[in-house]
Amino acid sequence: MLRVNDEIALADWELTETFSRASGPGGQNVNKVSSAVTLRFEAARSPNLAPDVKARLRRLAGRRWTGEGALIITSDRHRSQALNREDAREKLVEMVAKAAVKPARRVPTRPTLASKRRRLDGKAARGATKALRGPVDPD
Repeated sequence: MLRVNDEIALADWELTETFSRASGPGGQNVNKVSSAVTLRFEAARSPNLAPDVKARLRRLAGRRWTGEGALIITSDRHRSQALNREDAREKLVEMVAKAAVKPARRVPTRPTLASKRRRLDGKAARGATKALRGPVDPD
């Protein structure tokens, strides 16, 4: 059970971890040990996420969202497999928590009459300045 916040907890069956060899520093260890972690979260099938949270999560995930509705998170920052597992789980928790926050509804506003007047006065002044740049009349 992976707890995201007070309302959301992800079940173990929704998470699948696979391990592979990581690139980067580590010397001979890189060639021997499978320390990189690929965490697969079955988000579309998850009963623990509301539909609106799933939609926001899909938008946040971008290319990491598969056609089957799974979220793929990889981690190979650390040399240790345990640290990479923890890092991948933290990334998942952070992403789901961010998707769980409902965005504030935008209230459309109208410009004030004074701001409209200021804008039009500015345009008129700029137009007058440009009109003075024309050819000079010899008279």
